[in-house]
Amino acid sequence: MKPGLRILLTGGGTGGHVYPALSVVAASTRAGEVADYLWIGTVEGMERGIVERAGLPFEPVTAGAIRGRSVTAAVISLLSTLRGTHQALSIIRRWQADVVLATGGFVCVPVVLAAKLAHIPRVIYLPDLRPGWAVRFLARIASAVAVSFDEVCPFIPTRKTYVTGYPVRPEIFDWTPEQGRLVLGVTDGAPVTLVLGGSRGAQSINDAIFQNLESLLEKTWIVHAAGVNNVAGIEKRRAALPPLLQQRYRLYPYLNEELVPALVSATVVVARSGASVLGELPAVGAPGILVPYPHAGGHQRLNASFLAERGAAIVVDDAAARNGALATAILDLLADNVRRDRMATAARRLARPAAALDLFHLIGEVASPAGRQAIRRWA
Repeated sequence: MKPGLRILLTGGGTGGHVYPALSVVAASTRAGEVADYLWIGTVEGMERGIVERAGLPFEPVTAGAIRGRSVTAAVISLLSTLRGTHQALSIIRRWQADVVLATGGFVCVPVVLAAKLAHIPRVIYLPDLRPGWAVRFLARIASAVAVSFDEVCPFIPTRKTYVTGYPVRPEIFDWTPEQGRLVLGVTDGAPVTLVLGGSRGAQSINDAIFQNLESLLEKTWIVHAAGVNNVAGIEKRRAALPPLLQQRYRLYPYLNEELVPALVSATVVVARSGASVLGELPAVGAPGILVPYPHAGGHQRLNASFLAERGAAIVVDDAAARNGALATAILDLLADNVRRDRMATAARRLARPAAALDLFHLIGEVASPAGRQAIRRWA
C-alpha cells in the first residue's frame, strides 16, 4: 500500500457499525501501515463520541432512514440524504480521499453515493449474515464488498465479494483471562458473567438480570453494561444487596476501555445478537447466551442461529428471558463445565484473527492503480 493513503471511513447508528472500522485502523497502525483517516457520520449519531474518543477526526453530514417510514417522513429523509450526498462530496474533494470504507448505517448511503460521483473506490463491509436494503443497494455501486463468512456470499454480487472475517480490535488477542479479571477487580476464582445490551442497553436482558440478581450473584460475578439510561435505577437495587454480592456486581452504562478485559475474562457472555457477537465471541472463545432483539428485521435472529447451529451459543427468546429463561440458562451453563468447554472450542473455530488487517489490505488493493482499472472494467 502506498504511503499516506487517505481512507475515508463511514458508518454509524450503533457501535456494531463503528467498531469494525476502528479495528481496521488499530490493526493497520499496529502493523506499521501508513494511512490517514477521516470519519463521516451523522450530526446526531452516537458514532461521533466513539470515533473522537479513538482519536480520529470526524465530520458530520445529514442522512435519514427511508425504509419503514411514512410517505412524508420518507420524503424528508430522502431530501436529507441528497443534502448529505452534496456535503460528503465536498468533504471527499476537499480532503482528497483515495478510498471509502463503509461499515453500515444509513449515513453510508450519501457517503458512498458521493464517492461514486467523485470516482473514488468504495469498499463496503457487511458485518451481519444477511445484507439489509441499504447494503444491497450500495453493493451495486461498490468496488468491493467484504463479508465475515462464506455463507454471506450468495447474497452479494460474486465478483465483488471477499471473505475477510469479522474485524475485531487487535488488543483482544493480547489479554489473558487473568489480566482481565485483575483489571475488573475480580478477587476470587468464581466465574464471570458478562452481560451486554448493545450500544443503548437491552431492557428485557436488564429486567431478567434485575429480577434474578441475588441468585445469580451467589454463583457468579456479573459485569453488566446496562445502558446509559438504565444505570440509575439498577444502582439502587445494587445498593440494597449484601456487601459480598455488591462486590460481585460490576455495573456500567457502557463498556469502552473495559470491554476487552471483560470479554477475555468472561466465563459466559449474555448479549443481544448484533453483528459484533459474530466476531467477538469467537475471538475470545466465549460461550454465548444470546437474546435476539425481536424488532431488528430478523438479522439478529440469523446471527444467533448461526452461532447456535455451530455449537457456540444458546438462544433465548426475548419474551422468555423476562420470565426466568435467561437466568436458568446462565445458571445451567455455569454448572456444566463440559458443555462450556465444547462451546468455547466451537466458537474459536470461527475466529479469524487477521480479519482487520485483511480488510485493510483489501482497501489498499481496491485503491491501487490496478484495482481502479479493474473497477472500470466492472462498471
